[in-house]
Amino acid sequence: MRTAIIRGRCLLLPLFLATFVLASSGDRAQEYQDCVSACQSQVCIHEPHNTLPLALRLTGWTCLDNCKYECMHTITTAAIRAGSRVHQYHGKWPFWRFAGMQEPASVVFSMLNLVYHVKGYSQIQKRIPDNHPMKWYYRIFAFVSMNAWIWSSVFHTRDLPQTEKLDYFSAALAILFALFYTAIRLFHLYPQPAPKTTPKVTGRIRKVWASLCSLAYLCHISYLTLLPRFDYTYNMIFNLTVGLAHNILWLIYSLPSAISLIRRFPARAKTYRPRYAWKAAAFVIITTLATSLEVFDFPAWGRIIDAHSLWHLATVPIIPLWYQFLIQDALDDGWKGPKQE
Repeated sequence: MRTAIIRGRCLLLPLFLATFVLASSGDRAQEYQDCVSACQSQVCIHEPHNTLPLALRLTGWTCLDNCKYECMHTITTAAIRAGSRVHQYHGKWPFWRFAGMQEPASVVFSMLNLVYHVKGYSQIQKRIPDNHPMKWYYRIFAFVSMNAWIWSSVFHTRDLPQTEKLDYFSAALAILFALFYTAIRLFHLYPQPAPKTTPKVTGRIRKVWASLCSLAYLCHISYLTLLPRFDYTYNMIFNLTVGLAHNILWLIYSLPSAISLIRRFPARAKTYRPRYAWKAAAFVIITTLATSLEVFDFPAWGRIIDAHSLWHLATVPIIPLWYQFLIQDALDDGWKGPKQE
């Protein structure tokens, strides 16, 4: 179970925070356990599963799940009226469901992120020339990001062991691929467009880098799958490490010309720094601020909006800014060849 676990999406999240618990204060309470037990014995034994509304059956709710939901909100309503503390249940704040969705706000905001990645893909297709060496990588980035937000939507619709793994594994893929293409871009490991020839050593380094990333991902999901219990601590450390590495590389890209540590474009001087380079650093800072919403965990407002859903909402306007930066970088004159400085 989780209280708040940050899943990196197609935006490369700089921080991944987690609280790992086997149970929350709400579902440990005797009042809750007695309520669920009574509901199960009085309702579930006598009423078949198909008496649940169609929306609940389509989203995989069982009679026992519905008992837990009803008891959670009955106790929460009483606590609010009495001015008492609102508890978490099974690692989450009490949310009003809608059409079978456990966390409808997070579902909606995840879908908004998906929409903006679709738009970003469309912009890449239209504005970056087909022969650009980074276009293929940016297209794949958009696809793995879309996949991550789709599974985020599914997970927030129904928090089940299977949907949880698909969400976390998809997020890890998006974060790791972001680091992969960032290294390809900044260390100029991309294939050279015709009629240029890619140096053999560059091609070998690219293949080794691709193999290392693939192996890291396979080991990551294998470890988390084969364990008897999902290792949230390890998952957080893995995502944190990969996300920080990605962000550090783009911060290096954005450094002033006087302290340039990398050659941004292979055919230009090391001091060549495009005017928009600051956007890479701005992206890292803004994304970090958005992610910090997870730190301020609080009971869901109106049992609809919590810090985690606000984080999903905050990432929405950041996505088009990142695609805009990638496109600007791809269209920079620095790709065209040497120029007298």
